[in-house]
Amino acid sequence: MFDYNTYLSPFTWRYASQEMRQIWSEKNKRLLWRKIWLELARAQAEFGLVSADQLADIEDHVQQVDIERSLQIEAEIHHDLMAELKAFAEQCPVGGGVLHTGATSMDIEDNADVLRVRQSLAIIYKNCLSLLSLFEEKIQAWASVPVLGFTHLQPAEPTTLGYRLAFYAQDLLQETANLKREMTLLKGKGFKGAVGTAASYGELIGVNNLASFEKQLNELLGLEFFTVTNQTYPRKQDYDVICRLSGIGLILNKFAFDLRVLQSPLAGEMAEPFGKSQVGSSAMPFKRNPIQSEKINSLARSLAQMPVIAWQNAAQNLLERTLDDNASRRTLLPEAFLTCDELLLTSLKLVKGLQVNFTAVEKNLATYAPFAGSERLLMALAKAGADRQEMHHVLRSISMTAWDAIQQGQPNPLIDLACSNTAIGAFLPSDQVRALFIINSYLGDAPQRACQVAEQIHQFIFTS
Repeated sequence: MFDYNTYLSPFTWRYASQEMRQIWSEKNKRLLWRKIWLELARAQAEFGLVSADQLADIEDHVQQVDIERSLQIEAEIHHDLMAELKAFAEQCPVGGGVLHTGATSMDIEDNADVLRVRQSLAIIYKNCLSLLSLFEEKIQAWASVPVLGFTHLQPAEPTTLGYRLAFYAQDLLQETANLKREMTLLKGKGFKGAVGTAASYGELIGVNNLASFEKQLNELLGLEFFTVTNQTYPRKQDYDVICRLSGIGLILNKFAFDLRVLQSPLAGEMAEPFGKSQVGSSAMPFKRNPIQSEKINSLARSLAQMPVIAWQNAAQNLLERTLDDNASRRTLLPEAFLTCDELLLTSLKLVKGLQVNFTAVEKNLATYAPFAGSERLLMALAKAGADRQEMHHVLRSISMTAWDAIQQGQPNPLIDLACSNTAIGAFLPSDQVRALFIINSYLGDAPQRACQVAEQIHQFIFTS
């Protein structure tokens, strides 16, 4: 049907897994429609509306999707689901005439959409667990490795590499737990007809039988149904699901953005994997551009806008149903999942192959970490009886001198300046002052807290 002479979405071949693409494929959608028609006929057979021969005929042809024939019909009638129904009925000379009895289009489409959402969430959830497992491994390995912290993109107190990674992982753990809960809440429309009252089915089987009829379909499809719907299931469910996906995108966006900053040669501490034959720039052969991190930021930016559309689809769908959600949902649901899928697949590669330049880490610590010791020294001086405000002035003065030296390309002289300062020496001996600048003893309980998050991840994965 299509070739490279027409527009193809990047999700057709560049982004996301084949598994996710298959779920949102045209063929899979039509197979699900047919499965729902079959199960509807199976449930109606219990009420004498479908004969055994008709049901067998439908079952024999349920897999024989013929998209070209369906599109031929759609070109005439301009209704995609009715076109597929007619193509299916043509294939079933015995049972085709009873297909879709009592149903409205959204009894088929909405339940199929929720089945696809559930299949997709299972993939997203699995990849979240895999990413959490990688984070757990890295956090445990680097829980006590000091690195320079940054606030306002300026050198700050030291933290640890594992603690920094635990920040992303903690958010991802929470969002994965939210995702797990969302999966348990998913519901389909069920079979309630044109405005949700199930009046058409009531005419066929009797109103008193509606509850047992829908319960049977619930079991046949393995899908819980909303108690109350209109022509569609509540579109707020789409909003809730897409918010979960967007939340994952938010976390991965921060991770990738931070990695881009740290990959800059000005920091040079971390880098994403870079292949031996990888080209960084068409113009500058030396470049090692963080293209995977940038891709994450770009796709996450797009994903972040999708909850807004889902919100509007839910909030502005008037009365028992208007069709203004239909066209946007054709791309909204698939692309939300395909985008999130690509974000997770790329992040798995980044975390697994994460590169740490420990030489650059040590250089940055040696240059800037002594400034963090000034805060620790200030507290020690105050405890020793010094005037806190006066000592703040002294430490600020020698810190500015040290900063000027760094700007001139010299090593940071702050520790020596503090040890030789007479105002400081009046309260603390130089060996005690020097000890206060030891980085590894000024990490608080960051290593323990990082390991605590790693253990929380381990327990979550173990019980999932």
